[in-house]
Amino acid sequence: MTSQQRTKTMVIALGGNSIIPVNKQGTIEEQYELTKSTMVHVAKLIEEGHLIAITHGNGPVVGNIFIRNEMAKDIIPPMPLDICGADSEGGIGYMIQQVLQNQLRQMKIDKDVFTIITQVVVDENDPAFENPTKPIGPFYTRDEAERISREKGWVIIEDCGRGYRRVVPSPKPLEIVEWRGIEKAIDSGAIVIAVGGGGIPVVRDKSGDLRGVEAVIDKDRASSVLARQLRAQVLVILTQVEKVALNYGKPNQKDLDKLTIEEAKRYLAEGQFPPGSMGPKIEAAIEFLENGGEEVIITLPHLLYEAVQGRRCTRLVA
Repeated sequence: MTSQQRTKTMVIALGGNSIIPVNKQGTIEEQYELTKSTMVHVAKLIEEGHLIAITHGNGPVVGNIFIRNEMAKDIIPPMPLDICGADSEGGIGYMIQQVLQNQLRQMKIDKDVFTIITQVVVDENDPAFENPTKPIGPFYTRDEAERISREKGWVIIEDCGRGYRRVVPSPKPLEIVEWRGIEKAIDSGAIVIAVGGGGIPVVRDKSGDLRGVEAVIDKDRASSVLARQLRAQVLVILTQVEKVALNYGKPNQKDLDKLTIEEAKRYLAEGQFPPGSMGPKIEAAIEFLENGGEEVIITLPHLLYEAVQGRRCTRLVA
């Protein structure tokens, strides 16, 4: 590895499967174990000299927090969604932070690791606020849904025949409020965990003051904004597949080793990358590359180290 490669700044976006086990209970013990298996690879990259910011998803953790809110509403005043998001950022960030600190200590690497509770500015006139689409929280019966919708003004829809759930807006992230502090920390050699769950959505009023809003932000889109503001060279998106594929799940599935912006846009327009799965990741990748990024890597969490070496992943380049 060359000196130039060792000093690259990376934003590594951990998908939910990097933290919450698939098809398991999701106990804290399971979460710690899975986080350890991912942080081993992050620590190797730190050992080689890369400057790293870590972002992460927060589902279903924030949903569980929201369920606790609802179940205890007659005892403890429920908190708004932005506070629930901040709660999840702190808890998940603490776990990642501790696991990575322990791994670095075992490798005799002296680095600071800390979590920054991150606010992300969105436009209060974003069309997403008129069209909530992101399910969150518990399932309700039809009668419960109608009553709660009347009482709280929530938008509640039927979710694939499983019951009724609240849906909230998912506006486009515009700016990471704390990015300068994150940049200074990374430049000092620290590893920062930020933009948890896509960050806490906030809007600016006419005076410039910030105010939290009832919404959730896509983690990969927010990670792309952070990477752009940090002038990172590499954005890594860890997800549930080794490679991006055409005709995913079909007999003629074709895994892709490399994608250019032009190819990614064409396949996106053709519907190869659905909005509910790979679509937002590809859109985040395109945005990052069009704003000066050098490379986006998409792969499985346990393949992170290999992927940065150019193996077992899909690489998107300008």
